Amino acid sequence: MRRPGGWWRVKSTPEKVETYTRWSFHFFGVIEILALGVTAYGRTGAGLATALCLLVTAHAAVCMLVSSRALDWTRGRRPQPVRPMWALVVVSAVVSITAVVIAERGPSGEVETAAGSVYGGVLCYAAGVITLGVHGRRRRVAVVGAFAVGAGLLTFPLEMPLLASVVLAGLVMVTGGFLAATSIFSLWLLNAVYALDDAKETRVRLAVAEERLRFGRDLHDVMGRNLAVIALKSELAVQLSRRGRPEAVEQMIEVQRIAQESQREVRDVVRGYREAALEVELAGARGVLSAAGIVSEVTGETAGLPAEVQSALGWVVREATTNVLRHGDAKKVAVTVRMSEGRVVLTVENDGVAETTGDGPPGGPGGATGPGGSGLSGLRERLSAVDGTLEAGLVGRGVFRLTAEVPLPAAAAGAALGVAS
Repeated sequence: MRRPGGWWRVKSTPEKVETYTRWSFHFFGVIEILALGVTAYGRTGAGLATALCLLVTAHAAVCMLVSSRALDWTRGRRPQPVRPMWALVVVSAVVSITAVVIAERGPSGEVETAAGSVYGGVLCYAAGVITLGVHGRRRRVAVVGAFAVGAGLLTFPLEMPLLASVVLAGLVMVTGGFLAATSIFSLWLLNAVYALDDAKETRVRLAVAEERLRFGRDLHDVMGRNLAVIALKSELAVQLSRRGRPEAVEQMIEVQRIAQESQREVRDVVRGYREAALEVELAGARGVLSAAGIVSEVTGETAGLPAEVQSALGWVVREATTNVLRHGDAKKVAVTVRMSEGRVVLTVENDGVAETTGDGPPGGPGGATGPGGSGLSGLRERLSAVDGTLEAGLVGRGVFRLTAEVPLPAAAAGAALGVAS
C-alpha cells in the first residue's frame, strides 16, 4: 500500500514544479470566489449575494479549465484551447453584464460595492488567464487591451462619468496586465525547469558518449603498437620457420609475451587505472623500433617530471611509434626530451615519409591518424589536460616531425633542471 504523499515523492522535479504551477492557477480561482463572491454577502442582500457568488464561481471554474488546458498546450500535450477561451470570454461578458444590470436596477449603493467589485474583478482575472493560451507579446497585450476597452464600454449604461470609465478601463488594464505577466512568468519558469532537466539528461548522455570515445581512443592507443609488433614478429617467425632457423621459436615466444601483455593492458584500460610512464614508453619504443630494423636514437632525461606530464608525453611516444611502424618506410627515428624555459619539449622525428597531399603524410604520425584522424586529436586532448600543445608536419624532404610542449610548475621545473645538470 502506498504511503501518504507517495504520489508526490515519485514525481520528478519538473513534474513537481508543474503540479505546483497548475494548482497555483486553480488557487487564483479560489481567491476569486472568496474575494468577489463570498464577500458579496456582507455588502448586499442574501438573494443578490447568492446570485453574484454563483456567477463568480462559474466564472472561476471556467478560468481553472482554461488555465489547465493552456498549460497542457504550452507543454505540447493538447491543441490550443480556442473553444474554452471563447467560452471564458462569453462567460466573462455574461457575468459583467449581469453585474451592470444589478448595479443599475438593484438597490442604491450597490454600484460601488458588490456588483462593481464583480464587474471589475472578473474582467481582470479573465484577461490574465486568456493570455496563457496565446503566443506573442503583441497578442497578449491586445487581449488585455480588449478587456480594458470592453470594461470601459460596458459602463455607459450606468451613465458613469467619462473620467470614471477611463479610470476603470485603466484599472482593468493594469490589474489584468499584472495577472497576465505573473501567469506568463510562471509558464516561463516551468518551461525553464523542463529545459534544465532536458539539458541535464543531455549532459549525462554526452558524458557517456565522451567516456566511450575516450575508452575507444585508449584501447586504440594500447593495442595499436602491440598489434603492429605482433604482426611484424609473426611475419619474421614465418620467414625464419620456412628457412628452418631456430630463432623462429624465440620470435613466437616474444609474440606470446606481447599478447599476454596486451591482455593485461586492456584490463587496465577497462578499469581506468592505466597510466603511460614516459621512461617506460621510451624504452619500449627503442626496443620495438630496433626489432623492426629501424635505427632509433633516444636522448634526454625524464627524471623529475610530474606524473601527469610523463603520462601525457608517454602517450605521445606510443602513438608516434605506432604510426612509424604502420605507415611509411622509416629507416631512422630520433626521440628527444629537453627542458626549455620552464617547459619540457618532446620531439619525435622520422624519415622515409612519402610527400603526398591529403590529411597528412602517410609515413608519419600524421598519416592515418593525422589532422583528420583520431590519433593526433586524441593526443591534443591529453596534452590540453596539462596545458600542452602538439605540432606535427613535414620539416624537410621525406622527414616528419612531431613536437609536444608541456609547461612545468616552478618547483617541478627546478627539480628537472637540477637532475639534468
